[in-house]
Amino acid sequence: MKRLIPFLLFLVLSISACAPALPATDTAELLQPTATLEEAQAASQSAVAPQETPLPVEINAPLIEAPGILNIEMLDEVFGWGVTEENIVRTNDGGVTWYDVTPAKLADAGYLVYPDFFDANHAWIQFPDMNKYPNGGKLYRTSDGGNTWESFTTPFSGGAIHFIDEQNGWVLADLGVGAGSMAVSVFKTGDGGATWQRVYTNDPNLEGAADTLPLGGIKNIILPLDLETAWVGGVVYASGETYLYRSDDGGKTWFNINLVLPEGSKDSELSVYGIRFTSTTDGLLAIRVAAETPQIIVYATHDGGTTWSQLPITFDGYGLLETPSASEMIFYTAGQFYVTKDAGMTIEQVTPDMKFGDTVIDMSFVNSQTGWLVTSDSSSDLSLYKTTDGGATWFPIIP
Repeated sequence: MKRLIPFLLFLVLSISACAPALPATDTAELLQPTATLEEAQAASQSAVAPQETPLPVEINAPLIEAPGILNIEMLDEVFGWGVTEENIVRTNDGGVTWYDVTPAKLADAGYLVYPDFFDANHAWIQFPDMNKYPNGGKLYRTSDGGNTWESFTTPFSGGAIHFIDEQNGWVLADLGVGAGSMAVSVFKTGDGGATWQRVYTNDPNLEGAADTLPLGGIKNIILPLDLETAWVGGVVYASGETYLYRSDDGGKTWFNINLVLPEGSKDSELSVYGIRFTSTTDGLLAIRVAAETPQIIVYATHDGGTTWSQLPITFDGYGLLETPSASEMIFYTAGQFYVTKDAGMTIEQVTPDMKFGDTVIDMSFVNSQTGWLVTSDSSSDLSLYKTTDGGATWFPIIP
């Protein structure tokens, strides 16, 4: 999935979640009568021989055994990318096998890189030049799944990066944080990241600075929908205010989006936990409410974000949230999974057959059934697990 652009999302898992009770459901299998011998023979004569399952496309890169994956981004049940402390890795068999596709001149990966894994072939990795921070870095680009990379010098060091196609991308560049404020610049590219143009900044030290994205608050999300429309999300440390802004002129100016907040949340600090559009009109927005019992509330839009309506679903506690589609959401907190397949109309609490507790540091679901978890133990050793039944049973891929 392209995950709900998290905040990445961003977390400490501590407080148990609560979910509404599930309505009773019936599951029935349609049983077909056994064929007669004559029918079976006729079917055998007319049947077309089944095709063999094709082997995964070969990745021309060295195998890497048991990589310590920090961040995993599965695109579907077969293809995915990962980031370790030192490497960029890829899989083409659902996570069983991993290949080292790290750009040759990339010193380290891990916590310093800003990746955007677009599809099985295209990816971008931004790496900051600490000698030029925050105004310089290197962007690595691949169009063949990491077999080869190109590199380009960038006028920014790091920040949220998001491409809308193979050529056009946006970056919300981090220019520094202090005293609850954060200066940023918005850059755009139309040539796949080779060159970048600054279209906005709120840094008062830079020429042309504006204030339609207020300096106050922390900004950690940018989600462009096309060349003109994009969203920026974050948190402002004031009760009842959401740092959610939209631009319709290519990032030159921004305006605040006001949400109808539920009772009680107006007295709490609010942060944009994630935003995702599944089409040009349909989107999901998750807001974390820092109340006495932390909650995540979810909004939906069907008009491109002009209006938002709160869904009948609330996730209690700190945790990780995945949104594989407009109707599927998976939330993990304090050893439990909460799964909805109908945009919150019903929700199922799933107890896994393994005790993960608060060791989960990342997760990636491609649908409500198939997902991967990254865990860290007391020795900081990393493990990777997979489920194919919505989180009930798990098996280790990288123990």
